[in-house]
Amino acid sequence: MTDPLMNLYNRAPIAVERGEGVWLIDTGGRRYLDCVAGIATDALGHGHPALVAALTEQAGKLWHVSNIFRIPGQEALAQRLVDASFADCVFFANTGTEAVECAIKTARRYHHVNGQPERIDIVGFAGSFHGRTYAAINASGNAGYMEGCGPRLPGFVQLSIDDAAAIEDAIARPTTAAVIVEPVQGEGGARALTGEWLLRLRELTREHGVLLIHDEVQSGMGRTGKLFAHQWFDGAEPDIMALAKALGSGFPVGACLATTEAAMGMTPGVHGTTFGGNPLAMAVGIAAFDTIARPETLAHARAASADFFERLEALRSRFPDVIADVRGKGLLIGLKMIQNNRDFMGIARDYGILVAGGGENCVRLLPSLLITAEEIAEAVTRLEAACTAARGAMVQAA
Repeated sequence: MTDPLMNLYNRAPIAVERGEGVWLIDTGGRRYLDCVAGIATDALGHGHPALVAALTEQAGKLWHVSNIFRIPGQEALAQRLVDASFADCVFFANTGTEAVECAIKTARRYHHVNGQPERIDIVGFAGSFHGRTYAAINASGNAGYMEGCGPRLPGFVQLSIDDAAAIEDAIARPTTAAVIVEPVQGEGGARALTGEWLLRLRELTREHGVLLIHDEVQSGMGRTGKLFAHQWFDGAEPDIMALAKALGSGFPVGACLATTEAAMGMTPGVHGTTFGGNPLAMAVGIAAFDTIARPETLAHARAASADFFERLEALRSRFPDVIADVRGKGLLIGLKMIQNNRDFMGIARDYGILVAGGGENCVRLLPSLLITAEEIAEAVTRLEAACTAARGAMVQAA
């Protein structure tokens, strides 16, 4: 039943009906081990009781009033985020791309009110992904997203992560407003940036009065085993950060966090949203935050990651003709494939495991942070069956 829908998605040939923890069940009753999790969104799996209870309770009280009134849930969730991060203030939106839009406007407004309106350039990186709105695709390092969408917006620069000289030169320019970076690239192939790289970037931006934006839409909220990925490295904290995905753990919640200094240009009337921060979203967001931020949840995610990486490295060693590399951080895992990654995604689906695509011919594993050791073992067993089938297909093709 796709005829009435705009033809924008290359959908997998399954129709999902319900979810239970790390499992998705289609309309025919077949169960799939879900290592996509709504693309790193369902951080607590499907049907988590705390989220269901929060949504159900709030649904009986109040859904929407708009931001012309105080919404106590916003203040409560914002305080949690501020207490757990570098930030002093928060703007709530619905999606990651909206959070990125707010981050870009925040950076440019900062320089505007500081008497440097010429500082508009946003420096980004090849392989990055920041969303699908017009400014976000200009900030992203994938020219394909711009094709047919009109001219590039002024003030966006893309560089290679590996070109240190070009990065230093761009940051030093008098027209540069901010640098935007994902501490762990998601769509770019699960590439985890090193602490040395992130700390050097922080040093350069401070030296030249340039704001640093971290896009942690995918890597944030426990995905790497820390609440935020940059927290693995002391001193790497940004001035502005975009969050979404796991922040609502399946319910649309986005947020732009900033220091008081960075947000000085964000005054009444400069920015806004109709639905962002609505009472339903805040109720679920608070329940999700309180569960994910528990030390036990983060410790479990780190242990699950170590288990997964060990098993996947062993799998790669058995199938070096299928898997070239295992990469990523925490439970944002990439398998760089020898054969076409999209073909492998289909084979994996045939064996009852769902994985996501990624750049550099990777498939991504983005499971629930609550995935158990038994479920990890089952995931790797199914991936092994898929690797065997993929090897056979390659032999036949040769």
